[in-house]
Amino acid sequence: MNILILGSGGREHTIAWKIAQSSKCEKLFVAPGNSGTATIATNISISVTDFNAIKETVLSNDISMVVVGPEDPLVQGVHDFFLTDDALKNVAVIGPQKAAAELEGSKEFAKEFLFRHNIPTAAYQSFNASNVNDGYAFLETLKPPYVLKADGLAAGKGVVILDDIEEAKAELKAMLVDAKFGNASTKVVIEEFLDGIELSCFVLTDGKNYKILPTAKDYKRIGEGDTGLNTGGMGAISPVPFADETFMEKIKNRVVIPTINGLQKDNLPYKGFVFIGLIKVGEDPFVIEYNVRLGDPETEVVLPRLKNDLVDVFNAVANQTLDAIEIEIDDRAATTVMLVSGGYPEAYEKGKIISGIENIKDSIVFHAGAQEKDGDIVTSGGRVMAITSYGETYKEAIKKSYQNIEKLHFDKMNYRKDIGFDL
Repeated sequence: MNILILGSGGREHTIAWKIAQSSKCEKLFVAPGNSGTATIATNISISVTDFNAIKETVLSNDISMVVVGPEDPLVQGVHDFFLTDDALKNVAVIGPQKAAAELEGSKEFAKEFLFRHNIPTAAYQSFNASNVNDGYAFLETLKPPYVLKADGLAAGKGVVILDDIEEAKAELKAMLVDAKFGNASTKVVIEEFLDGIELSCFVLTDGKNYKILPTAKDYKRIGEGDTGLNTGGMGAISPVPFADETFMEKIKNRVVIPTINGLQKDNLPYKGFVFIGLIKVGEDPFVIEYNVRLGDPETEVVLPRLKNDLVDVFNAVANQTLDAIEIEIDDRAATTVMLVSGGYPEAYEKGKIISGIENIKDSIVFHAGAQEKDGDIVTSGGRVMAITSYGETYKEAIKKSYQNIEKLHFDKMNYRKDIGFDL
């Protein structure tokens, strides 16, 4: 079968890398793709939210499956677009329909879902520009630090955690009144702060059945010791050492099963990945957020540990026969370290030549913000490449990633040297 992946990041290169290993995939296309996907698939230069261009690509290339990488097209209803078009309705789409994608599209929608289905999460209230004073009053009832979340999609940058009440009030005004995050912050969710250690749980569902994939932990802050601004993710490890059997059982019974049952009860059509952002408080899991697709850079450590043929797994999702698939996981640990442009997550320059990729041994290089230009691979985004390695332990794996990073270079290259420091 011919398959199209939508997206251009490290996550999409990893999905392409995994699908390319399947004998079931004849031709693989990525739109728009990057310099990494170009080596194993055909890149097509169209936007992930240009549904008519996607339709044209699917029909002209006889594509029978579309795997949606990022959240934007899902929140905008790409799956529904396929289902309501006679020429496309038989094409399998991996990713939830629009109603279900609101779990990521709206923080308030997600919190209401969590409370409705008694899934453990932080207490919260939401506010808009007309009741910003009520927001100030609610902040006064909380203990620091204060957690403010833009309701809509803000490219991973819409969550702010502050220790000072006056700063928190100023930030709330900036988000609601001054539209700091544009339409994404016309509504803001204020949550109580949960103190613990974070991890990500990945679940794949066909709408009836589900499979839990390997856990991962990513590192969002730009600075070592988890300091500085939030990014799209600076590195990840899998499995998470503290997620033992007892804790995983709690995640399954208190979070995963009520989530899958809740989707069915609320008639939220879902065929795809549910990313559950968790925090371990004491010995208990609480949900911080839902994403309606694979996380990045967690994908770069989760999919390399999956032994199954990914096309078989996706076909089972499409046909609602996921219960018949036995998920096989590599026992080894996997780690990834993200190389980023100097200045990221704030202003940064693009077009820097990347050298040394051919010297990498015992690690996998997943391209993210990188493109081929005049025979060179050059930077084209903030997060440029993820260097993934296997090891018997995460310490062994991370050591390999760091050894290989020393062979790579681009102007003002930056990365965190402490991935896994808190484990």
